[in-house]
Amino acid sequence: MKITYFGHACLGITIDDINIIVDPFITGNPLPAAKQIDVNAIKADYILLTHAHGDHIADVELIAKNNPDVVVVSNAEIAGHFEAKGLQAHPMNHGGSWTFEFGKVKYTPAIHSSSFPDGSYGGQPGGFVIESKNKNVYIAGDTSLTMDMKLIPLFTQLDLAILPIGSNFTMDIDEAVIASDFVGCDKVMGYHFDTFGYIEIDHEEAKKKFFEKGKDLMLLAIGESLTL
Repeated sequence: MKITYFGHACLGITIDDINIIVDPFITGNPLPAAKQIDVNAIKADYILLTHAHGDHIADVELIAKNNPDVVVVSNAEIAGHFEAKGLQAHPMNHGGSWTFEFGKVKYTPAIHSSSFPDGSYGGQPGGFVIESKNKNVYIAGDTSLTMDMKLIPLFTQLDLAILPIGSNFTMDIDEAVIASDFVGCDKVMGYHFDTFGYIEIDHEEAKKKFFEKGKDLMLLAIGESLTL
């Protein structure tokens, strides 16, 4: 499994020959490094969406235009929204799982808000647990620290937890350390940080807090990848 950080909360995940994009927000990202990502070159078989905010769905239609067979996977409201625009979609809801060609996906609870850019209702926000043949990953989505996270290791042994760490809109570094305890995973990739002034973080301080707890926090540069 290869995971590429496209900035903010946007991820590219490759499992064998299947390409997954999570929360595509690239063209609107104000950081200079994001301008180096060619959205038109992105290959996608699936687009996973945690919620409906513009900084998570902005490039869905552009990516779908370049990948006409792509399937949007999200809550029922978001799936219906994009089906009405002519895209293929697979609706899910909290606690539900589905086995796709690349592995099993579970839609998990998240505490956040969720509305489309026009203000219409975007359903309840969530996250995803992806269980592939060899590696399991939790993508928390935009969320506070929640006790529901303690349920994840009852069903899945994680190899990586991808957690928001920017505070203001989501949990912060200190809560992300606790979240890693809750989900039973000491290997963490941070996301949803630095994109805007509200969520800028001290990288060294963040890594130090994880290190002091015997954990590994990875803060990838935009365009950088890791392999599990």
